[in-house]
Amino acid sequence: MKTKDLLKLSPKELTDMGICPTCLNKKYNGAIFGDDSNLLLYTDDEIEIAFVPNPRAQGHMMIGSQKHYHDMSEAPDVLNAKMICFAKQCMKILKKVYSCERVYLCTMCDGPANHYHLQLIPRFANEERGSLNFVKPRTEYIFNAEKFATIKKKIATFAKTYEKKNKA
Repeated sequence: MKTKDLLKLSPKELTDMGICPTCLNKKYNGAIFGDDSNLLLYTDDEIEIAFVPNPRAQGHMMIGSQKHYHDMSEAPDVLNAKMICFAKQCMKILKKVYSCERVYLCTMCDGPANHYHLQLIPRFANEERGSLNFVKPRTEYIFNAEKFATIKKKIATFAKTYEKKNKA
């Protein structure tokens, strides 16, 4: 199938064909999911952290691997360790900035060609506890410049500390 035809397919259709929509989206500058660079909080050679464009809660973010892996079991341990360390720090940041009660961590790389990523989904005090928070209806992302800048700065500060510590 020609590239122009692939780019017309839905993420589900691509995944079912064994084509990673995330990788295709990166290769063709947002052709699948649109330009979501305004949601990007942090990026380096191994990972990227961004708010989810159709979140299940305010502050819903994802931490993805730059290189394609189908899931955590395929990724190198050093990458998994890095993603978990960043997830832990992002959870602390989200709790502080969004005043949420908990932040759930999940990874659901489903399908033959999904792209490995972690999702952080905040739960607020007025919400029920439990696994239904993973399937709350998706909403539209609402940009908050102050929260975005605060979170981006805190992640950058953590990244510097993390890199210093892990280069030794």
